[in-house]
Order: sequence, then structure tokens, then C-alpha cells
Amino acid sequence: MADSFTMARLSVFIPMVAWLKTYTRHDFNSDVFAGVITAILLIPQGIAYAILAGLPPELGLYASIFPPILYALLGTSRTLSVGPVSIAAIMIASALNAPEVSALGYPIESALILSAESGLILLVMALLRMGGLVNFISHPVLTGFTSGASILIIASQLPQLLGLKSPSCGLDGLCYQAYLQAYNPTTLFIALSAMGVLIAFGKPLTLALKKIGCKPYLVTAISKCGPLLTVFLATVAVSYFGLTLHNKVAVVGVVPAGFPTLSLHFINLEKCRLLVPSAAFIALIAYVESVAIAKVTANLRGEKIVPNQELIALGVANLATAISGGMPVAGGFSRTMVNFSAGARTQMAMLIAAGILALAVMFFSPWFENIPKAALAAIILVAIIPLVRFGSILHTWKYDRGDGIAEIITLLGVLVLGIEEGISLGIILTVMSYLRKTSKPHIAVVGRIPETEHYRNVKRHHVETWDHLLLLRIDENLTFSNIDFIEKFIDEELKQQMTIKHIILIFTSVSDIDMTALEALGSLNKALQARQISLNLSEVKGPVLDKLERTDFLKALKPGIVFFRTEDAITALS
Repeated sequence: MADSFTMARLSVFIPMVAWLKTYTRHDFNSDVFAGVITAILLIPQGIAYAILAGLPPELGLYASIFPPILYALLGTSRTLSVGPVSIAAIMIASALNAPEVSALGYPIESALILSAESGLILLVMALLRMGGLVNFISHPVLTGFTSGASILIIASQLPQLLGLKSPSCGLDGLCYQAYLQAYNPTTLFIALSAMGVLIAFGKPLTLALKKIGCKPYLVTAISKCGPLLTVFLATVAVSYFGLTLHNKVAVVGVVPAGFPTLSLHFINLEKCRLLVPSAAFIALIAYVESVAIAKVTANLRGEKIVPNQELIALGVANLATAISGGMPVAGGFSRTMVNFSAGARTQMAMLIAAGILALAVMFFSPWFENIPKAALAAIILVAIIPLVRFGSILHTWKYDRGDGIAEIITLLGVLVLGIEEGISLGIILTVMSYLRKTSKPHIAVVGRIPETEHYRNVKRHHVETWDHLLLLRIDENLTFSNIDFIEKFIDEELKQQMTIKHIILIFTSVSDIDMTALEALGSLNKALQARQISLNLSEVKGPVLDKLERTDFLKALKPGIVFFRTEDAITALS
């Protein structure tokens, strides 16, 4: 009895305990296969995203070992793959390239501080139970941010594809012309060949394998080997033909074998102060992206994600990557979908993937030295290009102009002002759009559909009305931001209908009335009484009525009445 109670308590704090209790041999077989496939993707992605962030490749590899292990222990998603991700990498690069940070030198130290601070911020958010924060970033803003960041990533990888250093031409067109003419043909050939292989391993190979009757798990296994095969072929070509020496093809370089010593020596108080804002944005985006991805796969299997527990798991994972010498981590969409599609049943798959990667780092790191950076840039581009969603902007614009504007401004803000500024601008615009909508709520003058008890908008339906009754349905909570608009609407209706003796406010869509709105309703009631017009309410929800009963409003409402149904009001007042 005590043991079962202890296990139940542990499963609350360590979700891994829950799935281990029902773990089977069939689950293990599926997890082994998925873990191997995911590890194949982890190696080139870990190196590529570290280079994208402007860091040595080993920081991406280290970030793919300990963080997934700790997430497997603490996270509530059974298939989320935690490690370096493209969006976080470009945010890290942006933070490290800030003049005040780069002036202090030691970018590795700065990256580790970002990891530690991101982890601490996530844990503080968990302590404050801010798991619902994910709902405050709207989908249009997140899509606009992702598209803008993806464009920045693509632009940052073009020099790698051409074998050039990053340009410093500013707005000088002639400078860019001379810059592009100095491209390295061999590097460009490697990049284009790598992209060709990756594209071929996408939909074309998948469709071909399905046509010949391959089983789904084999289709996933073969098609997801594209990045590793690309890196392997490019590395063999560079080594065999001596392209590094003769054609000056840029390669990854020396990757230290083994693991760094666990340490907190990277702490620098001045850098910690400067990097807090960037770490906060990285933590926020890492959490939002991870939970969104985790929910996708969880919904497909009828599983549940616990947002606050995800904050703890991601926070601990980022602290672990800081102490073990890695870059900030989050849930990666492509790796997670590969892990899920390959048949992963639990986080055991990621434990196996992390174990394979650990072996590679310990014993096979010399194999990584001659990987061409152009091949890694091709992997990044093929993964990133689908994230630029201009079609989404058009779709959002057609559906809701306010959300469409927020999405466009977020994208442009990221490109023109910077990543943190762009997403901040998008969030501000979303809040402003929300306030604008709530400040002008939809109010319908309603009437009764003949021979029914249904009340609908007079502008949309053929209804019966009464000369001395004004029925208004307010489709929003009553707050300080919209009560003035509601009062003006009522006043305009009274000017148009001089015979009104009773106003009935239908509160079917009202879930709350704040203090400002309540005082305004009291003033409106007094003004109407002076004009011999009664103010009545109908279909008031229980929680709203409870609040009203704690005030003097209902007494002051008389001779107005609170009716249970609108039909009761019509019966009494018509």
C-alpha cells in the first residue's frame, strides 16, 4: 500500500514513472527503432544549429545529450525531442552579436549564460504557475515571428552556400556585386548537391517507397536518413579529393572528443545582466514552441500535456545544458515528428537517441572534422524554407484584418528591428487589437421569431418587435473598455425609437461585469428612470448574478426586473 502511494506521488512529480509502470517489450522495440532514426537526425542538426548560432559544433552536440535525458524524466510529452532548434539558434546569434555583449568576448561563455538564465526563467515561471502564458501569444504573431526568423536564417546561410564570409556592404549595391562574384564554385556545387539529395529524400522518395509497397516504418526510416547521408557523402568527397586544401572549402574543424567537465565557471555578472532580456525571449519562445509541438503529437494519441510541468522540464533541461557546456534547447518540430512517425511510444526513444549520440561524441568525433559547412547550411535551408508561410498571412488577412496586420507587422519587425523587438511589437499589436474589439462589442437589437421563444437579430431575421420595448443582446463582457460604447449605443437607439418604455438587456453572452461597468449601469439606470424608462435584465448567468446581489444595484434597478428568460420579460412587459 505504501509503495503504491509512493509511486503515485512520484508520478506527479516525475512523469516518467507513470509510463514506466505500463512499459512493455513491444514499446521498447518501437522505441529502439525510433531512437536510432532520431539519433541519425540529431547529429547533423546539432552541429548545424550550433554553427547557425555562431558557436563551436560541440555545443550543439552536448545540448543533444543531457537535456533530452532530463526532459524524459520530467516532461509530460512522450515523443517531444528536446535539443538545439533553428529559431532559438538565430535568437542566440542575435544576442551574441549585440555590440555590448560581443565587446566582452568569449561567446561560448555568453551562450552558457543564456542557457542557464533561460532555465532559471522557465523555473520561475513554473513556480508562479504561468503555464497558461502560452495562450498570450496569438497564432498569427507566432507565425509572423517564425516566418521572419526563418528569413533571417536563410539570409545567414547564403554566405555558407557560396563559400563567402558574411558581407559588410551595408546599402552599397556595387559592394554586393563584387562580393557575390567572389563565390567559391566548389562550395556552391557541394551545397546544391546536398540540397538535391535532401529534397529527393523528402516527398519524392517517400511517394516512391509507398508505391512499391514499403511498410510505413521503413518509409520513415529510409526517408529520414537524408541529412546523415548528405553529410556522409559531402565529407567523403571533401576528404577524398582534398577540397579543403585545394579549393578552400570550409569545414567544421576539430570537434573535441568526450564531454566537458560539469561546471559553473561560465558565470559572469556583467554578462548575466546584459543577457537577461534575450534569455527571457529565448525561454518564452522555447516554451511556446515546445508546448505547441507536444500538443500536436499528444492529441494524435489522446494524451495530455501539463503546461506547468513542461516549464519545469524545459527549465531543468536548459540548466543541464548550461552546466554540461551546451547551447539553449527547446522541442524541435522536425525531430519530434520523425520520432513520432518512427513509432516512438515513450521518452525511452529519446534516451536511446541521446545514448547513441553520447557514444558518437566519445568515440567518433574525428569523423565530424571534415563535414563541409555548405552541407550543413543545405540541411538548415531545406528544414527552414517550409517555415516561411506567406500563404498563412494571406489566409489570416482574409479572415481577420486585425490578426493579419499583427502577423505582417511581426514579420517586418523581426526583419527590420530585430527578433526580440519584432515579437514584442507583435504581442503589443495583438493586445491592442483585442482591446479594440472588446471596446466595441457586437450589440444586436433583437426580436422574437414568430411562434417560437427564440430571439434573433432584427437585421438578420424576420422577427416580431414591440414599439414600447427595446431588446438588446450584448455579446461581450461589460468592462471599463466598452461600457461607454454600450451607453452610446443605447442612447442612439432611444433617439430613433421615441416610444420605448422598457429596455431589456439580454446577458446570455455576459460572463462578467467589472466595477467600472457596474457604476456606469447604475448611472444609466438613474438616467432612464428620470425619463420614465425601466431598465431590465434577462438570462443573467449565475456568477454575474452573485456579484450583483452583493451590491445595491438590484435594489436600485426597481421598477426594473431581472428575468430568468427573455420570454418571461416579454410576457410581463408587453
